[in-house]
Amino acid sequence: MLTRIDHIGIACHDLDATAAFYRATYGFEVLHTEVNEEQGVREAMLRINGTDDGGASYIQLLEPVSADSPVGKWLARHGEGVHHIAFGTDDVDRDAEAVRGKGVRVLYDEPRRGSMGSRITFLHPKDCHGVLTEIVTAAPPGTAGEGSGH
Repeated sequence: MLTRIDHIGIACHDLDATAAFYRATYGFEVLHTEVNEEQGVREAMLRINGTDDGGASYIQLLEPVSADSPVGKWLARHGEGVHHIAFGTDDVDRDAEAVRGKGVRVLYDEPRRGSMGSRITFLHPKDCHGVLTEIVTAAPPGTAGEGSGH
């Protein structure tokens, strides 16, 4: 099932300024940036470390592309800060169904495209003790994964 913390999503008003803070303060470099129109965000992935399962852990910075996007609305209510936690898995479809079978609401009927070609779904925060939770399967090596899309 879930093998690692894939990333922590952080909502921000200014992606470039926030990335500069993480670079200057912690030495984290931006590995990948993209605009995900479906999710309504401009995002940056900052790699923290590798993991035992061959994946990695990241900080994901999320800047809304419009005030009415989900992250834009979240920022208006909560301000900048931790938006969600994402757990990695080798099979998002299987694990979403397993969690759904335990009574947790899965927000998408089918996983959607996430950062760097990954496949993702979210779990309802009211069913996860107030935490918006993402389940993510990384893109296969050599496709749209780590290191592409700079």
